[in-house]
Amino acid sequence: MKTCRSIRRYILLFFGLLALASNILAVEKPTLETVTQVNLSRYTGIWYELARLPNRFQNQCVGDVTAEYRQLKNGDIEVINRCLDETGKMDEAHGIARILDRSTNAKLEVSFFSFLGWRPFWGDYWILALGNDYEYAVIGVPSRKYAWILSRTVKLSPDQWSHIRQVMVRAGYDPEKLVETRQ
Repeated sequence: MKTCRSIRRYILLFFGLLALASNILAVEKPTLETVTQVNLSRYTGIWYELARLPNRFQNQCVGDVTAEYRQLKNGDIEVINRCLDETGKMDEAHGIARILDRSTNAKLEVSFFSFLGWRPFWGDYWILALGNDYEYAVIGVPSRKYAWILSRTVKLSPDQWSHIRQVMVRAGYDPEKLVETRQ
């Protein structure tokens, strides 16, 4: 009987310490800040991807990565992502973006998978920074797992890159993990 109580006590102590450790180790990321306002008519058009955090769904892309956005009548945005694959062919993905926060237009979700018109999978797409003339955009997600640097041209100035790095650090990203895209 005494042995059973001791075992129970050790089990409870173990699980209590485990719960405490998981709370201590769970580092909560700060809230991801977005831009205060996005003019969608200025945002739509063609963007060149200049850099990204590596991700599995772009593994086939070796360069010439673009994103084209077109506003639809229902308020959603048509998304066409293109890239050159390792065989020299253009790979194309078609999707839809929907706006989550209509007060800013800075928080969107994107889906590239449709089953009979139903889109069961959506991914975050948050606009963290925009150039004054919409010449570049920093895109991220609350988990900080994905990020993209987009530009209207294939090159940015050193000052623009410096600002982008500052934005990424403030947002909880490590800009050193970005991989430049060959354009």
